[in-house]
Amino acid sequence: MRADAPVIVGVDGSAAALDAVRWAAQEAVLRSVPLLLASSIVVRPGTFGDAVNLSAGAYTDLEFVGRRRLGAAAELAAKTAGAASLTVHRTLREGSAAAALLELATTARMVVVGSRGLGEFTGGLVGSVSTAVATHAPCPVVVVRGMPDSDDAVLDGPVAVGVDGSARSEPAIGAAFEEARLRNTDLVAVHAWSDYDIASVFTVDQDDHNLGWPAVATAEEAVLSESLAGWADPYPDVAVRKVVIRDRPVHHLVEQSRHAQLVVTGSRGRGGFAALLLGSTSRALLRASHRPLMIVRS
Repeated sequence: MRADAPVIVGVDGSAAALDAVRWAAQEAVLRSVPLLLASSIVVRPGTFGDAVNLSAGAYTDLEFVGRRRLGAAAELAAKTAGAASLTVHRTLREGSAAAALLELATTARMVVVGSRGLGEFTGGLVGSVSTAVATHAPCPVVVVRGMPDSDDAVLDGPVAVGVDGSARSEPAIGAAFEEARLRNTDLVAVHAWSDYDIASVFTVDQDDHNLGWPAVATAEEAVLSESLAGWADPYPDVAVRKVVIRDRPVHHLVEQSRHAQLVVTGSRGRGGFAALLLGSTSRALLRASHRPLMIVRS
């Protein structure tokens, strides 16, 4: 990746997209990289008459709206950066928002999108678009939700990361350490013994003795410690809190997201099939996280 690879954010004029612009601007400032504002216009001529009308100026109107949308986003990014240095670029593409962002993602540091937007029929970002980008982009993707109401307010709290003990979670762990360092905050590492609701599979008593949970917990704490061991030296100033739970990582990561400023997860975990580009945990967090979610490609 080039040192000046930008943070790219999808812009459609919706409130969710403007939240994404604020978050992306802060991220670009933290990393001292450019911010690229990306928007798209969708031209759908249905008849020969429609095509004539487009040549007469309808396309120009769409382009005007798109550039005005980018201008408003650039003003918001500059306001968010404040006195900090931030280089802002803009691009307006023709075609679907997902296709435009995925093309740009090949040279991006990360792509940032809102959780929902104005909808495909206005050329904007929508839930399906953010899911498509999170599923197929080769770089980390952040889906922004839960931003403060005030433009001047920033999120606080730790960075939370899901760790499953597999090699696939290593890129997410590295990204989470870097985000915690940049924000000068703690890291909460959540490790689940199982991806299932244990109580629905086994019959356990109130003290979990039928499963031997205390012994399992000790073993799983060792798995978590091993996954994190290699990151202590490059990130000596990041304080880590380890959380080991016995099942359903999604539920616990969602709870952590209530108090975190960012949740980080891998695109696929230990149970992912090779044909699935997005695992069940990351897909569930796309819908349920209370704070921005970063999905890191394995």
